[in-house]
Amino acid sequence: MSDLYDLGVRSYGPGQEGRVGFFTDTSICIGCKACEVACKEWNQIPADELRHRGFSMDNTGGLDADTWRHVAFVEQRKPLGADGDLLSLVAQASLNTLADEGAPIQEDGSFRWLMSSDVCKHCTNAACLEVCPTGALFRTEFGTVVVQEDICNGCGYCIPACPFGVLGQRGTAAEGGGRDGRAWKCTLCYDRLKDDREPACAKACPTDSIQFGPLDELRERANARVSALHAAGEPGAQLYLADEDDGIGGGGAFFLLLDEPEVYGLPPDPLDTTHDLPETWKAVGVAAGIMLAAVLASFGGARNR
Repeated sequence: MSDLYDLGVRSYGPGQEGRVGFFTDTSICIGCKACEVACKEWNQIPADELRHRGFSMDNTGGLDADTWRHVAFVEQRKPLGADGDLLSLVAQASLNTLADEGAPIQEDGSFRWLMSSDVCKHCTNAACLEVCPTGALFRTEFGTVVVQEDICNGCGYCIPACPFGVLGQRGTAAEGGGRDGRAWKCTLCYDRLKDDREPACAKACPTDSIQFGPLDELRERANARVSALHAAGEPGAQLYLADEDDGIGGGGAFFLLLDEPEVYGLPPDPLDTTHDLPETWKAVGVAAGIMLAAVLASFGGARNR
């Protein structure tokens, strides 16, 4: 755990709770979007533009201020090689291009859907929280990261700070709809957690693809699931953001993927964007000290003439 994380949760004293989060098992996601609907209904999130985008059955596109849960639909052709092994992603991409141009491809067992319900990662090292100038973003007693909408001033600093593109701003009043430019994202149903209730998305998931609970227990369950999938002949199964030594210190929401993260539109090696700030400011301070010393030396030399 990072020092900032520990400081955030320990500030609650006796009110501190055990860290909870989400484990999303994409291998059993059926793409029903019940999580998206439940999230919107419970949190009273405004409707966003739903449209067919021409490249997928996905009609929401991604996470933003009005979509806190997003179910990705990845249509993946998986042609079989001569020896029956799945081809590399590069070879698949080449065959996809040929197929799009009308060339025939082997159809038996050559196509699959990869579906994944994406959400805010509630990072251990949360850059959005660290750059917020007003304290609108805070660490809850459950270890999650929440935006206080009554404190957010709409500066937007948190949006480029997030390595996952999770946060979004609702348009200003001048852009219509009476909106004021504040930032919004998943709260992991903070209001429900305080009442000892399961988040709405996990409650609505019919296959238990979205699992909620103590983070340590979820990681144990996820590791067992990966081992089972490997034994069942799914070598691509892997955990994403379950490692406390990764670039964000591990996620409060992590995923079991059946392919590489970039296939799902996720960064392969996410990094807390404020990670190098201490060293940067240290270098700036040293440079400023050298410049100040040079200036003082020049004035001292001028007086001695």
